[in-house]
Amino acid sequence: MSPSLLLFFSAAVLLCLVISIIVILPWMRTRAPSDNRLMSVNVAVFEQRIAELNDDKATGLINDETHQAQIIELKRQLLEAQTKSEISTPVGRKGRLIVIIWVLILSAMAYLLVADRTSVFKLWEAQDTVGQVADDLLTGKISTPPEWAAKDSMALISAMQTNVHRHAYDADRWIRLSELFGMIDAKSQAVEAVSRAYRLQPDNIDIAMRYVQTRFFAANGVLDAQGFDAVQGVLAKQPAHEGAMMMMAMGEARARNFDAARQWIGRLRENIATKSGDRSEALSSLDSLLAHIDQQEHQDQQGVEVSITVDEQLMPKLNSGSVLFIAISEVAGGPPYAAKRLPISELQQGETQVTLSDLDAVMPERTLSLARQNGAKLKLTAHISSSGDAVTKSGDLSANPVILTIAQKSAKIHIARIVP
Repeated sequence: MSPSLLLFFSAAVLLCLVISIIVILPWMRTRAPSDNRLMSVNVAVFEQRIAELNDDKATGLINDETHQAQIIELKRQLLEAQTKSEISTPVGRKGRLIVIIWVLILSAMAYLLVADRTSVFKLWEAQDTVGQVADDLLTGKISTPPEWAAKDSMALISAMQTNVHRHAYDADRWIRLSELFGMIDAKSQAVEAVSRAYRLQPDNIDIAMRYVQTRFFAANGVLDAQGFDAVQGVLAKQPAHEGAMMMMAMGEARARNFDAARQWIGRLRENIATKSGDRSEALSSLDSLLAHIDQQEHQDQQGVEVSITVDEQLMPKLNSGSVLFIAISEVAGGPPYAAKRLPISELQQGETQVTLSDLDAVMPERTLSLARQNGAKLKLTAHISSSGDAVTKSGDLSANPVILTIAQKSAKIHIARIVP
């Protein structure tokens, strides 16, 4: 048994014993006999009342029957007022021991039966075995874990997560945890960890850029609103920051703002050209990136601009977690040639516009341009899923498919029915 488990169960048993003693403590005391100190007063009142009745009888105020009935009633009241002395016998040692044992048993049953505690025990074991290794990794004392610690990767990750929460205000630990999640392709966890570091030190440019890059690659090359704001903050502090300008260029290109992407590349080129030394390799990389952007723009122009509307009567059925799916596929069936997945926030008053092109290919070898070259009969589909599933299910909002011609550049689709 690990030291943490031993300490926990020792403390639990001690607590149960204390509770047991508190429970049986009242039974260990002997109560004094009860004493009715009003008894003498009751007797004096009884005698006084008898004397009054005798006087009333002597003066003729009451007859014999009334006199006798009231005397009997007074005697009955006096008897009821008498109190018998009672002595409480304390519970024996055997009874007390039984109570203590049952408190321990019931406490253990409640702890074990309410929920499965296996994960807690495993976490404690991980703290005892690889806790120090996790701390050394997060503080930069070592760059890689020992071989024996790396064998149980789940325990090491658990220990690192626990460590950063114990040092929640150490941004460097959150950054290193994010790197670990990145290495195992846990994108959402990597974003969450680097976000913590960014919130702790929003003015740290290195952390801000790490935050932007992690969000960018986790979103498959999309620079979202949070990432955009962070890059703008870096550029406000350092207008010539090359990493920030490159991130803006790639983000604008992915958002299909190709002219804006070219402008950022131009600014980056000017900044590099002013520096001393051989910059030919960097400038050549920018030329390749510019050529790639031109190619993307050409592919985008060959796509289909889609105008999507949602019926007003269906708008109340939308929620913040709903997802809009648009796809172009073959009428005969099969995987789509181009598809987009958009959050419902993209809908403005039930309308939005998107472009589907080779840039939105699900598989590199299955593109919209190749489908058109092969004369495939294409259809445009759209549906809104409350579960976020790309496969249409009962209860989803859907549109009737729209058949596309080979050279069609734009189309409209209206979501107006509920999938039965």
